This record gives sequence, structure tokens and C-alpha cells, in this order.
Amino acid sequence: MSEFPASPALEAAHVHCRSLEQALVRLRRDGLARIAEWGGRLAAVLPAGGRLLAAGNGGSAAQAQHLTAELVGRYRRERPAYSAISLHAETSSLTALGNDYGFDQVYARQVAAHGRRGDVLVLLSTSGRSANLISAAVTGRSAGLRVWAMTGPQPNPLAEAADETLCVAADSTATVQEAHLVAVHLLCEAFDAALAPRAASARRPSAPRAVADRRRAS
Repeated sequence: MSEFPASPALEAAHVHCRSLEQALVRLRRDGLARIAEWGGRLAAVLPAGGRLLAAGNGGSAAQAQHLTAELVGRYRRERPAYSAISLHAETSSLTALGNDYGFDQVYARQVAAHGRRGDVLVLLSTSGRSANLISAAVTGRSAGLRVWAMTGPQPNPLAEAADETLCVAADSTATVQEAHLVAVHLLCEAFDAALAPRAASARRPSAPRAVADRRRAS
């Protein structure tokens, strides 16, 4: 029995999946150590009262909001709520700033308002060339925030403007965005994993208290 020839749509789907597989192999090889480091950093900043700010455009805005939702809510295990704000989701501020200052300043102005020294700013861009994100990175670093960028292939201006960058080497915008979503989930996993020893230590009574508790129980 002869096989039917593959349709153009099916072939396009195979190409898409192969592109994503290759991007994830590179992410696993080149990016996991950085993501783990970022998770540990967030585990030090957020429980101490710090804040994460995030921004992107289009699909990258959705990725930024996904990240902040996981931190304010929870990823897998129950834990306290932590301060995380998606700057694009503040629609009245966004439209007012765009109208009054221009679209290039819609995030920088909010970073200046909400960011404090020691906070973390995460910026997502498939191209790494969005002027409003580059302005936000410059403003964030000037204000003492730690600026992390998730971008597509290097070199790009946002990677140069940030303190640290996770770059996804892929030709397709869709593939970069899909790899960014995996990176967002990995960052949440790294954050939770870094929190676990701190939470266990906080629950463990100090030695004098533990002795006193045993004496009362005897």
C-alpha cells in the first residue's frame, strides 16, 4: 500500500517541532546554570521584601505576566506570596505614559516608580531590539536594580543593556517564545528549590529551644 504524501501543513509542523527541540537542547546545555543562579538570587531577594518587575511586548508580555503570576501565586508547592508586577498589565499607566511620554518610555517610567535598589527587573524580547525594554534596562540599572533579559540570538542591544542575559539561539520568533516559556518554568522551579532549605531552616527550632521543648515534654 502506497503512503499518502505528507501535506505542507504536516511538514511545517515537523519543521517547527525540530526547531524547538534544537533550541531546548541548546537551552539545556548553555542556560540551566544561569537559570539556577537566577532562582537562587530571587530566593534571597523576594523573601527579604524585594520585588520582581517584568515586562515584554506582545507574546513576550504574556510570558512576563506568566512569571509574575507564578510568584504571586504558586508554581507547584504551597508557599508565601511574593511581590512581582507585570508592568504592561497596568493599562491606565501604560496608556497614559504612552500618550504623554511616548511608547519608548512606558516601562522605564514604571521602573523608576516601582523599582528599588536590589530589586530584580526581568525583560523578555524575542528580537532584543525593543526600544521600550532597552530604556527600561538602562533606567533599572541606574536605579540599582538587577536587570535580567531573556532574548533571542545574540548579539542584540537588550543583551548589552542588561546585567545578565539568557539568549535562545533560534531563527523563529515562535520558537524563541516557546523556549522562553520553558525558561520561565525552570526559573520558578529553581526559585522553589532554593527556597526549600531556607523554609526548612526557619521551621527548625534553635538548639536551646529544642532542648527546652524536650524537657517540657518529659
